[in-house]
Parts: sequence; C-alpha cells; structure tokens
Amino acid sequence: RGFVYDSRNNLQMRGLVVLLISKAAGPSTADLSFQHDMVSGIYSSQRSLAEITELIHTAFLVHRGIVNIGELKSCDGPLKDMQFGNKMAVLSGDFLLANACTSLAQLQNTKVVELISSAIGDLVQGIYYENSKSSEENCLTDDIGISRWKEQVFLSHSALLAKSCQAAMELAKHSAEIQDMAFQYGKHMSMSHKLHSDLQPFVKESSSDVLAFSLNSAPAILHQEFLGREAWLKQIREPPHRCACVFQQLQEAIKAGKGVTSAIDLCCCHGNRALAALERFPPSEARDALANIVYAVTRFP
Repeated sequence: RGFVYDSRNNLQMRGLVVLLISKAAGPSTADLSFQHDMVSGIYSSQRSLAEITELIHTAFLVHRGIVNIGELKSCDGPLKDMQFGNKMAVLSGDFLLANACTSLAQLQNTKVVELISSAIGDLVQGIYYENSKSSEENCLTDDIGISRWKEQVFLSHSALLAKSCQAAMELAKHSAEIQDMAFQYGKHMSMSHKLHSDLQPFVKESSSDVLAFSLNSAPAILHQEFLGREAWLKQIREPPHRCACVFQQLQEAIKAGKGVTSAIDLCCCHGNRALAALERFPPSEARDALANIVYAVTRFP
C-alpha cells in the first residue's frame, strides 16, 4: 500500500488519468456548493477515487502472481516456498482490496460504489476468461475473433479505468453526457494502450532478441482471422519441437501477414475515439495531457 502512495514511481497510470480527467472537467455548474473543497481544480473525493483505483489495480496484479503448484518442476525451487508465496499473494491482494472498499464506502456515493464494484466484477470475469483454457491439455491459443478479444480485454484491462473516470465525473455532479464522455475516454485509451503493448514484439526495430508474445495477443488473433483457424494451428504446430528459431519463424510469419497492420489500425481507431471524447471538455493543460497519453500509445516506428 505504501508503494501505491509513493509519488516517486511512474507506474500509477490509472490514478493519474482519473486526476487529469477530473481537472479537465473542472467543477460542475449544477452544484457550486462544494467548490471550497477543491485543490488545484480537483475535489478531495476525486483524489481518494484515484487512490482507490490504483489500490484495486495493484491488488489484482498481486493476485495474478499466484503460482500454479501443479505445474511446478523440481528446478523451480522448494515447494514450501511457493506455497508460502501463494498465501502471501492472496493475503496481500485481499488486504489492498479491503482498504480500497473501505475508502470507497467513505466517499458516501452509492452510484460511485456501484460503478467501482461492477468494475471489480468485470476484472474477475476478464481474468477468468484469460485463464479458463490455460489448464486444458494442448491448448495453445483461443479460438476467438477480434470482437470477442475486445470484449475480454475491456473486462480485464479497460473496465476499471473507464468506470473510474465516469465515477470521478459523478463525484463532481457532472451531467450524464460528461460522465459518458469520461467513460468513453477511459475505455478507448486503455484499449489502445493494450493494443500498443501487444504490438511491441512485432514493431520494435532495434532488438536483437526475439521478444516474447502471446498467441492470444491482438496481432496473433487478427492473423488467425485472415489465415483461418486450421491453417493457424498448423503453423503453430509445425515443426513439432519448440525452440527459439521456431518461435522467431512464427513471429516473422505474423509480421508478414495482415495481423500487425490491422492491429495498428485498430489501435489508432481506439485512440481517435478517445480523442473525440475529449472534445467535450474545455481546452486546458489537463486535456492536453490526456491527449498526449493517447498520442504516446498510438505512435509506432
């Protein structure tokens, strides 16, 4: 929890976005009675919401660190150490979630509690989708299209930020239209951020090493759509032995296809929708900063 509140690291992207969009929207003209509670154009409740968002995100990162004991080998280390680590991950993640829920209740806004609670539910559902086939034997890749991929990524990566941005507008008593624009920005910016992350192994120029990528990443899913499921599975399984050169060949095959360019186009499309949502906010340094975040994740070499 101390790490989350530490201002000397730059990993708190979600909390930063919540603060920036709160500042960009400013106070609501519908209710001016709480403006005395503002510091630098942001309500104290919105600052608390930014901390809550980061706590929830960090809690799920900690929970994702749980090791599947059944897949461990003797070279991975002592079994007791792994079991102890799992217990600590569960307890630490639960502690962060409990702190987040306590702070959420202190905001005393039922709609905000409902929004963030539903975001936690979305996160659980999204992570379940990601791991549902991992235990199946010989399951190398999901048989899903890009529309299904976007649904799953929204749940596991975008829902928390999108609903936190909307909740920040609710705390400032903004209209339903402004709340929806904040939601759209959070959703599409985080979608473009995930696509940008998925694309890195395929667009990095000066890298002598082969960067690891997921067979369920956006470029691979799009490559599968263009190639066909059967041809895709054949491409993965030939030759049958796995080694670095085979992995590199698969990466080159995806690069040569249409999957990478389509993923870049999709990333830019989500970025443009995020920028369009920002147009509903008045010009300010905070709005420019939010736009710069989008530009950063939609720029490729």
